Amino acid sequence: DKLWEKVAPLIPERGREKGRKYKRRPGGGRKPMEPRKVFEAIVYVLRTGCQWKALPKEFGSPSSVHKYFLEWKGEEVFVNLWRRGLAEYDAMEGIAWSWQSIDGSIVKAPLALETVGPNPTDRGKKWDEAKPPGRRAWNPAVDHRERSQRPRCEAVE
Repeated sequence: DKLWEKVAPLIPERGREKGRKYKRRPGGGRKPMEPRKVFEAIVYVLRTGCQWKALPKEFGSPSSVHKYFLEWKGEEVFVNLWRRGLAEYDAMEGIAWSWQSIDGSIVKAPLALETVGPNPTDRGKKWDEAKPPGRRAWNPAVDHRERSQRPRCEAVE
């Protein structure tokens, strides 16, 4: 309940746009889902890592929840929620903004090939296979010939 009190003001209002013509009359179609239930479903997916389609039925239609998620993402609901949480934590504990560090490296590992071995996608290629026994290598009769040239046939008398 305490979390929802902080999240509720960030949720955008849903309604009909003024000046737009709709094909259906007001009240037609499905009723919109409750924002709290949608938020609980989104948190469930993010915490468990399950797929949207694997969402339990108690949360409602998975496609509707995903649609709300994309809509709220576009409205930056989650960015604003993160900012508010960060500001609240800064007020409670204090964040050392003057000391921040980022570490990372992107380099090739020079000894990786020795420890890993050959690339698995290169194993068993046709050019590495031995030729089957009993077959002779193909040798053309002429070293080189242009397409327009016909081989000469000697007249047999």
